[in-house]
Amino acid sequence: MNRMLWLGVVVAAAGLATGCATQDAAKKEAKAEVAETKEKPPLTQYVDTPTGRWMVHDEARPAPPIVAPGEGCGNAPTDAVVLFDGTDASMANWTDTKGAPSKWVAGDGYMESVKGAGYIQTKEQFGSCQLHVEFATPQRVAGSGQGRGNSGVFLQGQYEVQVLDSYDNKTYPDGQCGALYGRSVPLVNACRKPGEWQSYDIIYHRPFFGKDGKVTRKATFTVFHNGVLIHDHVELTGGTNWINAHAVTDYVVHGDKGPIQLQDHGNPVRYRNIWVRELKD
Repeated sequence: MNRMLWLGVVVAAAGLATGCATQDAAKKEAKAEVAETKEKPPLTQYVDTPTGRWMVHDEARPAPPIVAPGEGCGNAPTDAVVLFDGTDASMANWTDTKGAPSKWVAGDGYMESVKGAGYIQTKEQFGSCQLHVEFATPQRVAGSGQGRGNSGVFLQGQYEVQVLDSYDNKTYPDGQCGALYGRSVPLVNACRKPGEWQSYDIIYHRPFFGKDGKVTRKATFTVFHNGVLIHDHVELTGGTNWINAHAVTDYVVHGDKGPIQLQDHGNPVRYRNIWVRELKD
């Protein structure tokens, strides 16, 4: 091969190598651009809400209503329905389950269950709601297990959050204080000592039923006991009413609203500062 021909081959080879390298670089750049495009989520510019479609950060979007919180911890905000505030007048918000005046007794800012007086319930009915209840089991310890400071808070007259003196008191876990009776065990035991005031803050969403009577959306509970989360959006698998030692009821068709009930289980349990806020389904 003469010198000129050899130089031509070398130049051609170098050009081919440069071209290939350029093509490889271009391909890599194109792949990087595609990958970058895939990684970037589409811009969210609009949101659909019950009040219409709005741009993100649109100042014309309707603002939520202003609600003044209670002046002290656990006190009712301005949009709450106060069911019991310790006054005789608020006792009139409650009846027995047949609509007759309650036989529970009123004390100094509280009401107390009376053995044999039966459940009491609100005259007004509620569906999905936020409920605040304060209670105290008897200071004098008597009995054990389910026989010690037993009562309960029922949503829609159907679903029970158990009240019990569970301070150093052994019982079945799905029946201890804070349990969704027979259905769900609380995450922790947050009980105070007997006689001390305690609180429940309950977020409840009612179940939905189809025309065939079957559940289409189960009831859910989020519950704080003395400020401690004990149920985190728990979905009820059925009813909570007692049948026997090892059985509770299944779902039973009921209306969109029902009373809030407090249980007489034979122990003098006290209640105070009860209020509710209705929630939209």
